[in-house]
Amino acid sequence: MRRLYSFVALSLAALALSWVTPAYAQRQRPGDEDRQQQDDAKKRKRDEEWGSNAPTLPQLRNAGPCPFVKVLYDASRYVEFKDEREASASVVYSGEIQGVSAGCAYKDTQPIKIEVQVLFELGKGPMATENRKTYRYWVAVTHRNKGVIDKEFFDLPVTFPNGRDRVLVTETLGTITIPRKSIEVSGANFEVLIGFDVTPQMADFNRLGKRFRANAGTTTAATATPPKP
Repeated sequence: MRRLYSFVALSLAALALSWVTPAYAQRQRPGDEDRQQQDDAKKRKRDEEWGSNAPTLPQLRNAGPCPFVKVLYDASRYVEFKDEREASASVVYSGEIQGVSAGCAYKDTQPIKIEVQVLFELGKGPMATENRKTYRYWVAVTHRNKGVIDKEFFDLPVTFPNGRDRVLVTETLGTITIPRKSIEVSGANFEVLIGFDVTPQMADFNRLGKRFRANAGTTTAATATPPKP
């Protein structure tokens, strides 16, 4: 599914940033190192399993660094439990952002144009009563390590084929446009963040590194494209 994002309504004055962004120290939370090792191992396993399904984009030419495009960890997974009981047998629907590919282009005083592809793995758990589920996710543009400039929410309707409890969906996003006031404003000043629309309980579940997946040890995924809204 291809979606169109446009952030051209932003105030140009608000984007008058210097070429070099000051460095900000990243706060390390307990367990971050172990979590990173687990994520790296999961990525290697995913790459082996899905192979050509990983999102790819052609390299775009630009006059400076691109904005950082990443998934917000606390919103990287969607795990819905029946009666809020945290157990694999209680999973209704699940989802995980498995990969992001991005490229940008800009020169002179032209706006920064960003192309993004996102790979979703979506699951139907033991407590699901339907083969259809509409997931909701968001895309936000921010000043790097600062405030949010703009954020939009989007629906991702999915149908699970008979006999399948998980699907892969690649979303090819339309052009994200970030205005620039002058040539001195580079893409390094901005971030594009992506995540599921999760409840506070889901965010805590993700933050603590808990893992219950509806598809654990069951069937093979099907690659699917959701119907257009």
